[in-house]
Amino acid sequence: MSETASFVDPVFLARFGLQRANVIDYFLHPLNPFRATVNTSNDVLAMQGITIGILMQQGLNGEPLTPQAAEEEYQSSLTRLTGEQYELLPPADPSMYMQPSALYTLRHVLRTSGSSTKILGIYYVVEGVIYKAPAVRSLCKAHVAKTLGSLSSTLDALRRCTFFNPSIGYLWAFEEEFQKDDGVGPVELQQLARRRKRRKVLDHRRPGERTPAEEEGIRATEAMDQILVRLARSPWVTGKTADTKIVGDASKVAVSTTQTSGSDRAD
Repeated sequence: MSETASFVDPVFLARFGLQRANVIDYFLHPLNPFRATVNTSNDVLAMQGITIGILMQQGLNGEPLTPQAAEEEYQSSLTRLTGEQYELLPPADPSMYMQPSALYTLRHVLRTSGSSTKILGIYYVVEGVIYKAPAVRSLCKAHVAKTLGSLSSTLDALRRCTFFNPSIGYLWAFEEEFQKDDGVGPVELQQLARRRKRRKVLDHRRPGERTPAEEEGIRATEAMDQILVRLARSPWVTGKTADTKIVGDASKVAVSTTQTSGSDRAD
């Protein structure tokens, strides 16, 4: 049976209502899919005329009992029997014995002696609807699935913020201008590298703690980065505006450009 299943009997609720005196009788409804198929100790006590409601009205010697005393006596009767039983757990506030509640908790146990029981399940009755409490395995499975879903979403978001270049390494860019679907070019990577270096200096060094030699090294590194950027844009590197061909014999190679200057055309 699915753990999201539930049961409700509108006829019973409309006729008798729901309170602590009859919640066990409501759970033992023949149509309730959660009740055990075997004959429980609660059924044995019901055939003997022992229920919480009857104990409240008649008691043991013909004297009515309070709701709390009736539940304690009913629980005492269950401890004298063995087999599968349904126990009504006491409320957190003793004043709830005297008034209806929106939540009742029942425990399904297998009793082998007066003090030895094995819990088979927990059930909640919420506003007349019976639910089965989820098992620990189901709770762990749900929490793990939720955690994996959140981690997957986080990694998908971070994937757009990381870039790699063999000469620079991995870079993180959280600015929107660098988060493009078609990738990041070499110029943008150089800009990211310079920002990363500046962040490292600002994060790990306080103003005035750097020596003149270190300041000169930082300026030299920035100048080298600018030279590399200009070289990356050079037509001799990209090969988009120059064409090469072999002239003469195989031992001599000459490079001729497809673009000639105005003076060459005049000649």
